[in-house]
Amino acid sequence: MIQIFGTNKSFDCKSAQRFFKERRIPFQFIDLKEKEMSRGEFESVMDCISRRAGSRSEAVEIMTDKKSRDYSMIAYLDESEKADKLFENQTLLKLPVCRNGKTEATVGMQQDIWEKWK
Repeated sequence: MIQIFGTNKSFDCKSAQRFFKERRIPFQFIDLKEKEMSRGEFESVMDCISRRAGSRSEAVEIMTDKKSRDYSMIAYLDESEKADKLFENQTLLKLPVCRNGKTEATVGMQQDIWEKWK
């Protein structure tokens, strides 16, 4: 089953939900304001993004919302600390975070990749 992590106020999260509804693909929406990702879920997403990006530090860059008002909390940290800080402050994640099982995940609007998920 597909999981969408995001917030109810995010336009992109609503668009992601609409994308899957229109294609009758079942999904579960998890509001990060009510329940954050577990360490296992976060690591699973990080691993998927790392494989596509080439490295863990590149994955952190892709997953971080640089437009967030809290971005300064993470911007100047050492590379080794950024992933932990991102996990601790999930408001810094680029939304939506979509996960298809434990092998596929995306951050942000990625309809071209979602099209391949069934």
